Amino acid sequence: VLLVDKAAGMTSHDVVALVRRQLQIKKVGHCGTLDPIATGLLILTLGRGTKIQDLIMSEDKEYVGTLSLGKTTDTQDRAGQVLEEKPVPELTEESVRAAFEKFRGDFFQMPPMVSAIKQGGVPLYKLARQGKTVEREPRLVHVYRYSIDRIAAPEIDFTVLCSKGFYVRTYAHDIGAEIGCGAHLKELRRTRSGRFDLARSVT
Repeated sequence: VLLVDKAAGMTSHDVVALVRRQLQIKKVGHCGTLDPIATGLLILTLGRGTKIQDLIMSEDKEYVGTLSLGKTTDTQDRAGQVLEEKPVPELTEESVRAAFEKFRGDFFQMPPMVSAIKQGGVPLYKLARQGKTVEREPRLVHVYRYSIDRIAAPEIDFTVLCSKGFYVRTYAHDIGAEIGCGAHLKELRRTRSGRFDLARSVT
């Protein structure tokens, strides 16, 4: 298992290709995709290690992120096109906490159209690029804990510990809808996955 601290601007596939070249190993897998705008812990499995990929992917993950209120985008993060703009209401710690509390424990999350989930063998993001929107199944996800680390309108910094299959940009989008002005994910860093964290990672 190789722990990589992924830089912004790279896809998870870019990292895999680079490691294949550098280490001259054909069998390299990654555990849980990180979007190009996201940084942080990307777990790679090498050689025979690819057999435990599913096991590692099933573990809980921790992220620190920043959501930006007032604008929704088609990708639910800053990489997308702005769909709607609304004024940001007066924020209090109580109103922000009430919105975050709605997304705690077990709840259903609608996967974004721009995601790697496959429908009829085709990843949703490829259909989204063709301008198509398809019916998606909501997924049961779990937030074990969260913290609100900074409120400086229009931005809110947060930390979240969640189950696998969780979309942090959808979390940001849904919290923005709950606050009433919409939001998108501005920054994201994965800090932990199961027993692995950034302490032993390489760039």
